[in-house]
Amino acid sequence: MAKTVIIEEFGGPEQLKIVDMPVGEPGPGEVRIRHERVGLNFIDVYQRTGLYPLTLPHALGMEAAGVIEAVGEGVTHLAPGTRAAYAAMPPGAYAEARVMPAAHVVPLPDDISFSQAAAMMLQGMTVEYLFHRTTPLKAGDTVLFHAAAGGVGLIACQWAKSEGITLIGTAGSDEKCHEARANGAAHCINYRTENFVERVRELTDGKGVDVVMDAVGADTFTGSLDCLKPLGMMISFGNASGPVPPFSLAELASRGSLKITRPTLFTHIAEHETCMSMANHLFEKVISGAVKIHVDQRFPLDAVAEAHQLLEARKTTGSTVLIP
Repeated sequence: MAKTVIIEEFGGPEQLKIVDMPVGEPGPGEVRIRHERVGLNFIDVYQRTGLYPLTLPHALGMEAAGVIEAVGEGVTHLAPGTRAAYAAMPPGAYAEARVMPAAHVVPLPDDISFSQAAAMMLQGMTVEYLFHRTTPLKAGDTVLFHAAAGGVGLIACQWAKSEGITLIGTAGSDEKCHEARANGAAHCINYRTENFVERVRELTDGKGVDVVMDAVGADTFTGSLDCLKPLGMMISFGNASGPVPPFSLAELASRGSLKITRPTLFTHIAEHETCMSMANHLFEKVISGAVKIHVDQRFPLDAVAEAHQLLEARKTTGSTVLIP
């Protein structure tokens, strides 16, 4: 049996329930992993509220790190006793242990702690695909990144600096802007006190940025389009303020033949080999020191509802982990 967080109805943090669930043995292509640390992400909130529907009841949680306890037939890249980490479907990481598909579980280098791994797999591989698999980016390019002091944002600030890319961040306080700049953002705009569109235009001499990376959604979408230079790329990869409402494709033409995409991590890691490649690229960045993982909040698994409340209120910085 393993303590596991589930929801039986969509709604607020009060819907999170802790139950004892049988774990069982891994079947072909599966592993059983005992979690040391579990990551908290905004996708967990989307699933809890029903924005991303699940068949109920359902466990939550998309990433974790721990030790492999058993492997099923056909699993060759993992063995009992292997330190491992993952960001993967289906949800179910908010648990002491689970059985899950092995294809997206990767061996964890000894140089990376369980807390670091649980805080970085989903967010770090998201940054990897944003900078390397979505649109061509090179040294000298300029990116606007919203929520630059969040878990994904702080990794993105460092990643951009390590590759000579100018990152302009936005955040909701001067303190968060300071943190984004300390992690490599060339500039950070406090959107509560400044108009980020006007400020971006000032910072780019009126040209706009090459790429916008926007996980905020409804509140920033139109302004994000207005920050792009002609032929620029809008990457909408989240909905922290709510989903983007429908809009006319003609808006892209009138703003300078803009491009737009709505990617997800799970499309990118669908193939085992690609997942391993992305994870290893992330591990290299962390082990080299180019990217440091900020675990700024830690909660016991029993306090998962409180962790959700703080995340939704945007009162967290960096990454948050749960301790089973």
